[in-house]
Amino acid sequence: MKTLRPLERPGAHARGYNAHSIGICYEGGLNHYGMPEDTRTEWQRHSLRVLVRTLLLDYPDAQVAGHRDLSPDLNGNGEVEPMEWTKQCPCFEVKKEKW
Repeated sequence: MKTLRPLERPGAHARGYNAHSIGICYEGGLNHYGMPEDTRTEWQRHSLRVLVRTLLLDYPDAQVAGHRDLSPDLNGNGEVEPMEWTKQCPCFEVKKEKW
């Protein structure tokens, strides 16, 4: 893991959310055809889980979301569906992870 920007400094990762969020990146997310896919290794899964759990200790009210979860609900049904995603990343279901 590598820190690229201090936590107290706004990022440039999710328009409209940068001032009050923490951006986490991982290498991967595309299969060998260049298509979106969950390509995380077990070590990446473990490291991401440890990082998120650690951050949640300092920010217990935080919500964990991926870029695609922040897409607008275009049809107004209360759920952001795949056809509404502005980005595919992080190429896995963030809400289903056991943080």
